[in-house]
Amino acid sequence: MKAVTRKTYGFWILAMLTLLSACSTSLREIPQEMASDTALAMQETQHAEGTESQELVRSDDLSSDDADSEPVRFTFPTPLPPPKSAWRPPLYDVPWAPGPYDHFYFTRPIAADEVNWPVADYRYGGIFFSSDIVHTGVDIPAPRFTPVLAAGNGRVVWAGYGLYYGQNNPNDPYGLAVTIRHDFGWQGQRLYTVYAHMERLNVVNGQVVQQGDVIGWVGVTGLTTGPHLHFEVRTDRNSYFTTLNPELWLSPPIGWGVLVGQLRNTNGSLLTEQDVIVRSWKTNQKWTVRSYGKSAVNSDPYYKENLVLSDLPAGDYEIIIDYLGKRFTRNMTIRPGQVTYFTFRGEDGFQSEELPVPDIEDILEAFNP
Repeated sequence: MKAVTRKTYGFWILAMLTLLSACSTSLREIPQEMASDTALAMQETQHAEGTESQELVRSDDLSSDDADSEPVRFTFPTPLPPPKSAWRPPLYDVPWAPGPYDHFYFTRPIAADEVNWPVADYRYGGIFFSSDIVHTGVDIPAPRFTPVLAAGNGRVVWAGYGLYYGQNNPNDPYGLAVTIRHDFGWQGQRLYTVYAHMERLNVVNGQVVQQGDVIGWVGVTGLTTGPHLHFEVRTDRNSYFTTLNPELWLSPPIGWGVLVGQLRNTNGSLLTEQDVIVRSWKTNQKWTVRSYGKSAVNSDPYYKENLVLSDLPAGDYEIIIDYLGKRFTRNMTIRPGQVTYFTFRGEDGFQSEELPVPDIEDILEAFNP
């Protein structure tokens, strides 16, 4: 992750002060790296005000590069709920990993009897108010007091106000929030999930939770103007700067898949805030998804993506990108329970549907977890 200077922080804070808030076969057993991650277990204690202190078991553990940095201030917009579909399949059992670099390890934090998929306009990496402020999670619209469920087994390491600022602060943008450190990991790194804007909490710091436990209820606390759940996945450290796209971690409905893209301009730089239209040949339904903004988001180490669209029924689709006055199209097939991948490069159009060739470090990790 690239370093963020204090000057940039100052700019972000000044910008935000002017804004009003709104807010192939499945692996049925936990991958070996998940089991081996227990070697990274740490002893955590929580101060009364909600801050997290950590005493690591291993001396070669992770650094805290951002510990002394002033955090970026940001807001959470309020999504408008999409219309509910009449029926969706149940999810694949977790952990779901059809490929060696997949990690659909989490269930949905909202039960299946409610909308439990990300609202289209508030996905990971979205831009809402300023090109320097991007969305670090997904928003799931739900009525106030809808139960919020633990997405996996673990221990609560934050419960209350102050998740962003690191102290008990009712004005914290996350509002009433919970962070769970999960008892499994990925590629030797810890995994955390964050649940924000809750009305009430049902857990306390240090409490052990199981997948599906009610940890709180959807609310309107923090910087938001309507009820919804803000959900994040974090790796390595429990930090705003270590998020990854939750749509690559939430198990898909059975028979449905995930579209992942890497978009670059003609010169090879990442193409940010680019609209992509996805159209089903079978139903003619259209989805519009936008590539990530420039800062504060991270691509998956393997896919190196800047666009994800999950929960697509398996079938044939047309991918449409308008770039510099020219329309580019590509027919692609979404496969059940799997990632369908593409690359695009500016005026050269679509390049490949082959999965990325992993870096040598990825190969070594796969064979020596």
